[in-house]
Amino acid sequence: MDCRPDCGACCTAPSISSPIPGMPHGKPAGVRCVQLSDDQRCRIFGQPGRPACCAGLAPSAEMCGSSRGEALRWLTQLEAATAPEPIR
Repeated sequence: MDCRPDCGACCTAPSISSPIPGMPHGKPAGVRCVQLSDDQRCRIFGQPGRPACCAGLAPSAEMCGSSRGEALRWLTQLEAATAPEPIR
């Protein structure tokens, strides 16, 4: 499956703990990656500075759904389900 044009949900919804060029401490969930272009494409796709977690995330029918909104919902739910427990 190819990425949907004008989506970028996978570059917005999940948190990324690895350094990203322009975001040395990664990014929190729900924050647009600085490497996401205006046309919702990754500016560092295929480059060595791209985090491994990004390179390992491939589009799928389950994740992407039929719209950007569905993809954002699915990825946001996944983020919540896999977030570490807060330290008490």
